[in-house]
Amino acid sequence: MLTLAADIEVLARFGRALADPIRCRILLALREAPAHPADLADALEISRTRLSNHLACLRDCGLVVAVPVGRRTRYELADERLGHALDHLRTAVVAVEADKTCPDAETKGCC
Repeated sequence: MLTLAADIEVLARFGRALADPIRCRILLALREAPAHPADLADALEISRTRLSNHLACLRDCGLVVAVPVGRRTRYELADERLGHALDHLRTAVVAVEADKTCPDAETKGCC
């Protein structure tokens, strides 16, 4: 059983990973299938250097793992449940956006 501090750290790491649109795109791409960095860079239309930096962040957050395949490295989600979590987050955000349940959404531009 995780302690409250451990739960908070896990959520904070997940939040850091999702704080950047490129990392979100990487996670969504890896949700579909594992991929090699060169293929990911091409698919996301970003430089390999930039992709490498974001993959390092996602590895440090514990969300992706590097799997050696011969002389190449393939990346995949560290746990298949992360794909489900991303799907749930996407639909929850869409539901909140559609409902405009936040009273400050219009005036403060939040939510």
